[in-house]
Amino acid sequence: MGKSHDEQLRALGARLADALGDNLVTLMLFGSRIRPGYAVEHGDLNLFVIVRDASTAALRPVEAAVAQWLKRRDTHPPVVVSEDEWRASADVFPIEVEDMREAHELLAGTDPFDGIQTSPTDLRHELERELRGKLLQLRAAYVAAAPDGKATTRLLLDSVGTFFVLMRALVRLVGGTPGADPETLVRQAAKTAGLDAGAFTWVVEKISGHTVQALRPYDPVGARYVDEIEKMARFVDRYPPAEVASGLPGPGAD
Repeated sequence: MGKSHDEQLRALGARLADALGDNLVTLMLFGSRIRPGYAVEHGDLNLFVIVRDASTAALRPVEAAVAQWLKRRDTHPPVVVSEDEWRASADVFPIEVEDMREAHELLAGTDPFDGIQTSPTDLRHELERELRGKLLQLRAAYVAAAPDGKATTRLLLDSVGTFFVLMRALVRLVGGTPGADPETLVRQAAKTAGLDAGAFTWVVEKISGHTVQALRPYDPVGARYVDEIEKMARFVDRYPPAEVASGLPGPGAD
């Protein structure tokens, strides 16, 4: 029996660390499979690498390892950034920074989050931009997929990971701590933004490894999913509500 995907990824990490030598600052894993509630086939696990020098010449020692990994179709390429780029990213990518901070596995090097701070203002700006952009893509893809139950299934499974990241950002935006598993997270996001949590039940059950009913053409499961993502985008667009702006308590996330 061959190595599992996770074992192969860790082996690649070890090869990268050896090849980078003193240029390596941090090597870690991040992704949904570090969180509970995801079946292996529906979760992801990725490598994040911080180096002192990210020039093409400095990264030449890892070209062969990365090229071999890119031949696979079931994973993403490693994320490689310089130490300076990482330190300057907190205001541009607060969603990603906080998501990785919350669920990661340090394989080598130093803690990348020491001294890294993000702001609610930057978080809200990125969240609104990402939600609006991903909603436009989702809506167009749904129009094309709706007549085919299998295509709708692929759309929901391919997109839900991204929207879970944005739901976690939504919960953080209102001062909450995102639930580790998808079911709890959906419940929190629904309470925060007034969503119908039931619209996500099918996809939560599916990615958790449970048996679910196959989707039919124009299945209402797909339509409800898209409609609630739109509702979440409208909530963020109008946030903070008047009571928060005036200093009164806003909506809770627990």
